[in-house]
Amino acid sequence: MELRVLNYFLTVVYEENITSAAEKLHITQPTLSRQLMQLEEELGVSLFRRGKKKITLTSEGLLLKRRAEEILDLTKKTEQELKEQQPLMNGEIAIGGGETQSMRVLADFVKTFSTEYPQVTYKFYSADADEIKERVNKGLIDICLLTEPVDVEKFDFIRIPEKERWGVLMRKDSPLAEKQSVAPMDLLPYPILTAGRALVQNELANWFGDTYDKLRIIGSYNLIYNAGIMVEADLGYAICLEKLVPASKETELCFRTLEPVLETGVVIAWKKYQPFPPAVAKFIEMLKHALKA
Repeated sequence: MELRVLNYFLTVVYEENITSAAEKLHITQPTLSRQLMQLEEELGVSLFRRGKKKITLTSEGLLLKRRAEEILDLTKKTEQELKEQQPLMNGEIAIGGGETQSMRVLADFVKTFSTEYPQVTYKFYSADADEIKERVNKGLIDICLLTEPVDVEKFDFIRIPEKERWGVLMRKDSPLAEKQSVAPMDLLPYPILTAGRALVQNELANWFGDTYDKLRIIGSYNLIYNAGIMVEADLGYAICLEKLVPASKETELCFRTLEPVLETGVVIAWKKYQPFPPAVAKFIEMLKHALKA
């Protein structure tokens, strides 16, 4: 597979129409159609379902879309890294992380680093810890922020001193909103949304003890923002980290910490034995010094 053809493929996917994709690529429609047919022949699968007005992807096409995006993203990143091998400190640093208040620590450092190296740009990516780790291992992310529990055997990392507290996101008119904190037994009568990561679910199960199996868990989430919308729609209560969804006078939501207190650590990590371009290497060096100080 050629990178050029993968770019053709993704353009067709995004445009959902070969004619408009050909116009955007500045090639003729027959040329583009021929390239796509040759790609399908090379792979031995059908990638598209061709309708009258637009085309959609087969399951094989969906897989190729994901891989093509990763390949082209990594290609672009590699080109940028090679260009960075210059005396001037420039280039792009890819930073990934889950939703956590500790991202403010990283944000403050990025601001400091940007003051000293204004030519450096940044690419931020949000997902849960499992997906972030996968992208770090593939070389798509340089620096990541991960909430524990997380396996960091393949990573070098710095632990952020502050802990994150777990609690329950709820509507202000809910019965539990009258409490200062929420105990395991308090949640038994209500539908619950919980974090989707298996390691986090195990951590919560240990905290709840025997009560966990009695909870009415109606769903899981990987990022809390949309789960907060579900809570606001009175779908249930969400177990999450503190201060990730606005809970103020302007919203219908409020947050109550768990009792007894449940806290989790956060680490800033990067792949072990990874040769980094100058900008990323300098970022890590200064970050270590800043956090230790």
